[in-house]
Amino acid sequence: MEESLPLEYPSISRRQLLNFLTGAVVATTASTALYPAAKFFVTPGESNEDGSIIARDRLGYPIPASQILAQPKGTRALVAGIAGEPTYLAIAEDGKLDTMGIVDNCTHLGCTFPWNPNDNQFQCPCHGSRYAADGSVVRGPAPLPLKLVQVKVQEDVIWIFPWTKNDPRTGEKPWWI
Repeated sequence: MEESLPLEYPSISRRQLLNFLTGAVVATTASTALYPAAKFFVTPGESNEDGSIIARDRLGYPIPASQILAQPKGTRALVAGIAGEPTYLAIAEDGKLDTMGIVDNCTHLGCTFPWNPNDNQFQCPCHGSRYAADGSVVRGPAPLPLKLVQVKVQEDVIWIFPWTKNDPRTGEKPWWI
């Protein structure tokens, strides 16, 4: 009788092969389904090293400065700013964009609110907070002024930068830094 060679590494069984294939199919399907959900919760990495970002509209398209500057002086435009925060940009009396933008998040409970040109105020509809044109509190319950950002225009592109200086309304270090 011939001597058979011992099998040190037996071949994979049919059951192990089917378990492996089933696991691979389940893992592929789960990762394909979870990728869009995970992508939704991750902040886009579009900012530069200095934290600046291009102002965008509600659909995520860059807004040219000429589009906003075509509006009358004193108009306020709502754009998506840093981290997608709604940010108001104002057209100054000289016809250029103001270098200071105001983030549209109430410091009471984080509601977004409209600019009221009739009263020349930001008015939060949630609990009645009112802010002056520069974002300082006129009436509570909001405890703090609105967050500021720096705005620069370069070649028809609107850049929004984090505020790094003292708050011009209080003369102190801003609460959001």
